[in-house]
Amino acid sequence: MLVEQIAVFLENKSGRLAEITSTLAKNTINIRALSVADTADFGILRLIVDKVEDAKTVLKENGFTVGITNVIAVEVADKTGGLASVLQCIQQAEINVEYMYAFVNKTGENAVLIFRFDKMEEAIKALQKDNYVILSRDTICSL
Repeated sequence: MLVEQIAVFLENKSGRLAEITSTLAKNTINIRALSVADTADFGILRLIVDKVEDAKTVLKENGFTVGITNVIAVEVADKTGGLASVLQCIQQAEINVEYMYAFVNKTGENAVLIFRFDKMEEAIKALQKDNYVILSRDTICSL
Protein backbone atom coordinates (compact mmCIF):
# COMPACT_ATOMS: atom_id res chain seq x y z
CA MET A 1 0.00 0.00 0.00
CA LEU A 2 1.55 3.27 -1.12
CA VAL A 3 1.11 6.61 0.62
CA GLU A 4 1.27 9.90 -1.27
CA GLN A 5 3.87 12.29 0.06
CA ILE A 6 4.29 15.96 -0.82
CA ALA A 7 7.83 17.09 -1.63
CA VAL A 8 8.46 20.83 -1.57
CA PHE A 9 11.68 22.41 -2.81
CA LEU A 10 12.55 25.56 -0.93
CA GLU A 11 15.33 28.07 -0.78
CA ASN A 12 17.59 27.66 2.20
CA LYS A 13 16.72 31.00 3.79
CA SER A 14 14.99 32.24 6.89
CA GLY A 15 11.21 32.06 6.96
CA ARG A 16 10.56 29.71 4.05
CA LEU A 17 9.60 26.75 6.23
CA ALA A 18 7.34 28.97 8.33
CA GLU A 19 5.67 30.22 5.15
CA ILE A 20 4.88 26.68 4.03
CA THR A 21 3.47 25.56 7.36
CA SER A 22 1.43 28.76 7.71
CA THR A 23 -0.01 28.28 4.22
CA LEU A 24 -1.06 24.74 5.06
CA ALA A 25 -2.53 25.79 8.42
CA LYS A 26 -4.57 28.61 6.85
CA ASN A 27 -6.05 26.03 4.49
CA THR A 28 -6.84 23.53 7.29
CA ILE A 29 -4.35 20.98 6.00
CA ASN A 30 -2.95 18.85 8.78
CA ILE A 31 0.67 17.71 8.72
CA ARG A 32 1.02 14.17 10.08
CA ALA A 33 4.73 13.58 9.42
CA LEU A 34 7.59 15.56 7.94
CA SER A 35 11.26 15.51 7.12
CA VAL A 36 13.58 18.31 6.07
CA ALA A 37 16.83 17.72 4.21
CA ASP A 38 19.05 20.55 3.12
CA THR A 39 22.08 21.50 1.12
CA ALA A 40 23.85 24.86 1.07
CA ASP A 41 21.41 26.29 -1.48
CA PHE A 42 18.05 24.57 -1.07
CA GLY A 43 16.06 22.18 1.04
CA ILE A 44 13.56 19.43 0.44
CA LEU A 45 10.58 19.28 2.74
CA ARG A 46 8.74 15.97 2.66
CA LEU A 47 5.26 15.89 4.16
CA ILE A 48 2.48 13.41 4.82
CA VAL A 49 -0.72 15.48 5.00
CA ASP A 50 -4.42 14.75 5.27
CA LYS A 51 -5.36 16.58 2.04
CA VAL A 52 -2.69 15.89 -0.57
CA GLU A 53 -4.26 17.55 -3.61
CA ASP A 54 -5.32 20.63 -1.63
CA ALA A 55 -1.80 20.97 -0.23
CA LYS A 56 -0.27 20.68 -3.68
CA THR A 57 -2.63 23.31 -5.06
CA VAL A 58 -2.22 25.93 -2.32
CA LEU A 59 1.55 25.54 -2.18
CA LYS A 60 1.85 25.94 -5.96
CA GLU A 61 -0.44 28.98 -5.79
CA ASN A 62 2.01 30.46 -3.26
CA GLY A 63 5.01 29.97 -5.53
CA PHE A 64 6.47 26.73 -4.21
CA THR A 65 7.76 23.92 -6.41
CA VAL A 66 5.80 20.85 -5.34
CA GLY A 67 5.84 17.21 -6.33
CA ILE A 68 4.02 14.11 -5.16
CA THR A 69 5.87 10.85 -4.60
CA ASN A 70 4.85 7.53 -3.15
CA VAL A 71 6.28 6.15 0.06
CA ILE A 72 5.59 3.17 2.29
CA ALA A 73 4.55 3.56 5.94
CA VAL A 74 5.50 0.64 8.17
CA GLU A 75 4.27 0.31 11.74
CA VAL A 76 6.64 -1.26 14.25
CA ALA A 77 6.75 -1.59 18.01
CA ASP A 78 8.45 1.43 19.54
CA LYS A 79 11.24 -0.54 21.16
CA THR A 80 14.92 -1.20 20.70
CA GLY A 81 15.58 -2.99 17.43
CA GLY A 82 12.33 -2.07 15.68
CA LEU A 83 14.04 -0.21 12.84
CA ALA A 84 16.87 -2.75 12.65
CA SER A 85 14.43 -5.61 12.06
CA VAL A 86 12.71 -3.80 9.20
CA LEU A 87 16.04 -2.95 7.61
CA GLN A 88 17.17 -6.58 7.89
CA CYS A 89 14.05 -7.65 6.01
CA ILE A 90 14.78 -5.09 3.30
CA GLN A 91 18.45 -6.06 3.12
CA GLN A 92 17.57 -9.74 2.66
CA ALA A 93 15.33 -8.76 -0.24
CA GLU A 94 18.24 -6.76 -1.76
CA ILE A 95 16.27 -3.52 -1.75
CA ASN A 96 17.90 -0.12 -1.28
CA VAL A 97 16.55 2.55 1.07
CA GLU A 98 16.59 5.89 -0.75
CA TYR A 99 15.47 7.79 2.35
CA MET A 100 13.37 7.37 5.45
CA TYR A 101 11.96 9.23 8.43
CA ALA A 102 9.83 8.24 11.39
CA PHE A 103 7.35 9.35 14.02
CA VAL A 104 5.77 7.85 17.11
CA ASN A 105 1.99 7.63 17.28
CA LYS A 106 -0.10 9.11 20.09
CA THR A 107 -0.14 5.96 22.21
CA GLY A 108 3.64 5.77 22.23
CA GLU A 109 3.41 2.02 21.72
CA ASN A 110 4.26 2.00 18.02
CA ALA A 111 6.42 3.95 15.66
CA VAL A 112 5.70 4.62 12.01
CA LEU A 113 8.62 4.43 9.60
CA ILE A 114 8.21 6.22 6.29
CA PHE A 115 10.37 4.75 3.50
CA ARG A 116 11.21 5.43 -0.11
CA PHE A 117 12.81 2.33 -1.66
CA ASP A 118 14.35 1.74 -5.06
CA LYS A 119 11.92 -1.17 -5.59
CA MET A 120 8.65 -0.14 -3.97
CA GLU A 121 6.43 -3.09 -4.96
CA GLU A 122 9.11 -5.62 -4.03
CA ALA A 123 9.53 -3.89 -0.67
CA ILE A 124 5.81 -4.20 0.06
CA LYS A 125 5.90 -7.91 -0.74
CA ALA A 126 8.98 -8.51 1.43
CA LEU A 127 7.53 -6.56 4.36
CA GLN A 128 4.17 -8.29 4.15
CA LYS A 129 5.86 -11.68 3.91
CA ASP A 130 7.58 -10.90 7.24
CA ASN A 131 4.22 -9.78 8.72
CA TYR A 132 4.95 -6.07 8.99
CA VAL A 133 1.92 -3.79 9.11
CA ILE A 134 1.83 -1.36 6.20
CA LEU A 135 -0.35 1.67 6.80
CA SER A 136 -2.52 3.73 4.47
CA ARG A 137 -2.54 7.54 4.47
CA ASP A 138 -5.98 7.47 6.09
CA THR A 139 -4.63 5.36 8.93
CA ILE A 140 -1.63 7.66 9.39
CA CYS A 141 -3.92 10.69 9.51
CA SER A 142 -6.06 9.05 12.17
CA LEU A 143 -3.15 8.33 14.51
